[in-house]
Amino acid sequence: MNIVILGSGNAATHFGQAFQQLGHQIVQIYSKTKANADALAFALQCPGTDDLSQLLRNADLYLIAVSDEAIPTLVETMPQDINGIVVHCSGATDMAILNRFRNYGVIYPPQSLSKNKTVDFSLIPFCVEGSDTSIANSLLQLARTFSSRSILCNSQQRLAIHLSSVMVNNFSNILYQFAYELLEEHNLSFDLVRPIILETAEKVQNHVPITVQTGPAIRGDEATQQKHLKFISNKPDLQQIYQLLSHQITKRK
Repeated sequence: MNIVILGSGNAATHFGQAFQQLGHQIVQIYSKTKANADALAFALQCPGTDDLSQLLRNADLYLIAVSDEAIPTLVETMPQDINGIVVHCSGATDMAILNRFRNYGVIYPPQSLSKNKTVDFSLIPFCVEGSDTSIANSLLQLARTFSSRSILCNSQQRLAIHLSSVMVNNFSNILYQFAYELLEEHNLSFDLVRPIILETAEKVQNHVPITVQTGPAIRGDEATQQKHLKFISNKPDLQQIYQLLSHQITKRK
């Protein structure tokens, strides 16, 4: 398969490398910044451009791998006479944004991608959508060459997956940061809580999360909760988060 990648960041880099490892040919990289296009093009051994009028028209797949905010403008300025399938890899962007093209769809990996960290796509359940049944099945077949866990889902389902990913990834990470700062304030190392982070993550791999919930809220231990709140009385934002999350845990007892 001949593939054009539009974008030069984390997702574009990982997808480009993964496609090449599967034997596909990256035939062009586009980025609005020529230096970025050339850098990824050099790594993937193909031409790069910052001029959408020079976009190849006869590739099999056009992967849009830019920020969600950049997708609408890029789509509107792309040539419409593209023969291949145009896809984006966003979790929160509706597939309909691509409907100016004849064939289009979505290949979304619910995973945080960083250039400097190797990603094993075989462990990621890609979420696939297509403009019609044939396109959807073609994209699912492609996604399953990355991961056998890939599934078909509509835009609403994909948004639910994206929001869930934000909660378990981004929201949990800011809680880790709160803990880091609290420990640092008391001359303690974050290493002290790294084991319990791993323990919790391992438990939810095989259980419904609420069934392995622990701590003072699920036990109804008001005394300990009040000690915690008094301890962080100089941190009203953290107090509010603590109370809100504790309330949600208590509701599910």
